[in-house]
Amino acid sequence: QVQLVESGGGQVQPGGSLTLTCAGSGFHMPYYRIGWFLQAPGKEREAVGCIDGDGRSYRGVPVYGDSTESRFTISKDYTDNTVHLQMNALKSDDTAIYYCATDLVSNAGPGCYLKAQKYDRWGQGTQVTVAS
Repeated sequence: QVQLVESGGGQVQPGGSLTLTCAGSGFHMPYYRIGWFLQAPGKEREAVGCIDGDGRSYRGVPVYGDSTESRFTISKDYTDNTVHLQMNALKSDDTAIYYCATDLVSNAGPGCYLKAQKYDRWGQGTQVTVAS
């Protein structure tokens, strides 16, 4: 059974850092597109970024949404089937529920999506609150 589980959320002061983890089960994450999204109260889900699946001679490369302003980094951990979202210089506007997602298409070639509707498997989300 395919499952995504996010963890690592919490409360942090402005300027602080958090690392979120998306753990996959039932599929080998490095071969699949993984997206990270956030949803603030009363707002639509928006892209944080994504990373495409590895190919035969290709390692996935992250792409970021406009809101990250180079503060966030997406990376894969090949040892435990996870994808991480490292967030630095957090601001109050980053307060939201953060989700990871996949479209479960393997060997899809380079590229990933920054649109939520392109993904059909989602985790339950983890809350990030940035406040002093």
